Amino acid sequence: MLDFAIRYQKVIDHITGERDSNLRDYELHRREWEIATELRNALRIFKDATLFFSREVVPNLAMVIPAMDHINESLGTSVESRRYSPGVTAALGVGKWTLNRYYSKTDLSETYRIAMVLHPRHKLAYFRRADWPDDWIKTAETIVRTVYELNYKNAAQHEQVRLNYLIYQSSLLTSSC
Repeated sequence: MLDFAIRYQKVIDHITGERDSNLRDYELHRREWEIATELRNALRIFKDATLFFSREVVPNLAMVIPAMDHINESLGTSVESRRYSPGVTAALGVGKWTLNRYYSKTDLSETYRIAMVLHPRHKLAYFRRADWPDDWIKTAETIVRTVYELNYKNAAQHEQVRLNYLIYQSSLLTSSC
């Protein structure tokens, strides 16, 4: 919407500036147009993320943390650079705080870390590149190992025993014929 308004600023100014249209109350002043442009630029990261996660090709869970890291870095750079007006900078700071509040909730679910560690492109190297503390990286590794040990390691062994038993039964049947 901001893209559209800024692209057609002259037309909008003309329409809202006409006395007969009764739209003068909606006319934006020069500074308001500048703020609208700042907002459009600052919020582009959210538009891009929304479009990315709305694609036909369904994103997977391992894409969530890198996307949140990218948004967090972008917001941090914008806030620290002070390239925007104080109001927009303050709003971006609140947005960064809110994002981090949701990011911290990923710690409540082991699934995010497991998805990252098992993803062929990420593995533990992603956490190292993102400068996660060593104890957090170790925790992610421990979670994956523990879930594997508890849920999958023995399942593979049991499946092999079952398969061996079926082969044994099959051999008994063929030898008795």
